[in-house]
Amino acid sequence: MARLCEGRVAIVTGAGRGIGREHALSLARHGAKVVVNDLGADVDGTGGDVSPARAVVDEIIAMGGEAVVNGDDVSDFDGAGRLVAQAVDTFGDLHAVINNAGILRDRMIVNMTEAEWDAVIKVHLKGTFAPMRHAVGHWRERSKAGEAVSGRIINTSSVSGIYGNPGQTNYGAAKAGIAALTVISALEMARYGVTVNAVAPVALTRMTENLGPAPETEEEREMRSPRWIAPIATWLASEESAGVTGRVFEASGQFLAIAEGWVRGPTVDPVDDPEALGPIVETLLAGARRNSGMDGVPGGPPQPRVD
Repeated sequence: MARLCEGRVAIVTGAGRGIGREHALSLARHGAKVVVNDLGADVDGTGGDVSPARAVVDEIIAMGGEAVVNGDDVSDFDGAGRLVAQAVDTFGDLHAVINNAGILRDRMIVNMTEAEWDAVIKVHLKGTFAPMRHAVGHWRERSKAGEAVSGRIINTSSVSGIYGNPGQTNYGAAKAGIAALTVISALEMARYGVTVNAVAPVALTRMTENLGPAPETEEEREMRSPRWIAPIATWLASEESAGVTGRVFEASGQFLAIAEGWVRGPTVDPVDDPEALGPIVETLLAGARRNSGMDGVPGGPPQPRVD
């Protein structure tokens, strides 16, 4: 029986550890040839070491698969271009890009520095845009030349971005931006045979191990294993997912779900007098669902009031 991604060529960024590593291994098990990208930086984005990426490549080769290392910085536009070119030059094609690379520099906004903001936005948001831009440019040229294209972009968003988490304004803003980037680029790229989706994972990795209580049991640890994120990413990278685009999937060891985007709530006729808006806004708020909490359920904690 043919494997799900047999013969397909995939790039995974940030694939040296954690979720990215699981993506790369899963793709290889399902027949993909994988470019394992990882700068090898620390959680805050400093430093560099390609040995984690090399270890993943060695693991894939040991299982009989094909893979190569790439150590480019995906937030560098030219570096992202080299990454995409390496996939095409090495394996003769490109079918899927999983944008997973990221860093953390958490801080309450009142204490956040410009450098902390810029670093996180650059790695997450630009580091998603840049590989996408080079990949979709490649696919568009192939499509315009009359070739059949089966391109897949799988981005990494976060519940911190789509629902909101205090202390992560930079990270959450980047991840919300990635969700919007996913939805809009899906509309743009459909004509070329390219789908664009995102995954918002919940897993215990070196980036998240200090963000909440540590798992107390093996069962809890297993539920937060990054291995639960790879199946949906692998399926989205396959030809089977051709009819799915512009969606954000939540994935964890507890559930797989689709996150529904912003929707218009209660509505009134236009108002041209700001002094009349107080009771009108109160009525609108009374009929509207509260924003979702980090559990994704509308009607989370009461919204803070500033008097």
